[in-house]
Amino acid sequence: MIVLSPEETAFVRGLVIFEDAHILALNKPAGLSSQGGRGQVHTLDELVWAFARPGKARPRLIHRLDRDTSGVILTAKTKPAAGFLGKAMMARKFSKTYRAIVTPGAPVPREGLITEPLRRDEAGREAYMRICAPDHPDAETAETRYRTLAMTETCALLDLAPQTGRMHQLRVHLASMGRPIAGDARYGGALAVDGVAVPRLMLHAAALRFPHPDGGSQRIEAPTPPDMAEILKALSLG
Repeated sequence: MIVLSPEETAFVRGLVIFEDAHILALNKPAGLSSQGGRGQVHTLDELVWAFARPGKARPRLIHRLDRDTSGVILTAKTKPAAGFLGKAMMARKFSKTYRAIVTPGAPVPREGLITEPLRRDEAGREAYMRICAPDHPDAETAETRYRTLAMTETCALLDLAPQTGRMHQLRVHLASMGRPIAGDARYGGALAVDGVAVPRLMLHAAALRFPHPDGGSQRIEAPTPPDMAEILKALSLG
């Protein structure tokens, strides 16, 4: 069991955007690792001990987001719910919607499907994903649907729907089109757009739809973080 400070407990409780008997959904801020962080700061997987009941395990993360990506993360409060949701995700019954700011301008065409295969590339302690040929021995299939929501001559706001769940998939796929995500220093994203500083990755997991353990479908939305909303406004995209 992880011992949390009162400040950490209050912080993670403030991230809750949906809760019922089976699931707990959080709006993860950018900069917080989902799991496996190397620093002294607790990861989200550790912070959810704040919701553990006496004698019971903490909620279980069903999926992850990159450290610098904000938005919806789903946890299961019970072991049966975790099993149900894990199987549903493996069966690709989860539907994820992201928002991203890209440069320079909108992609061409303005909507479509990216199908470039990806491979993992290790560089010391860092891992990258690279576009590769379909017949590469390490190739993994990857599909991303995208749609332009707003645009100027220098940037655009995209709606993204990954059909597969490869590491850094959205970031690498958009960079492969010459439209890297703003703030994504790893994959060539601009750190300033039209004089507006972009201090972090402008990628937000805006919505998640999935089968609910009690039956039917559940959709959960996470509001756009204030810093991203300010940049969207400054760039005339929102």
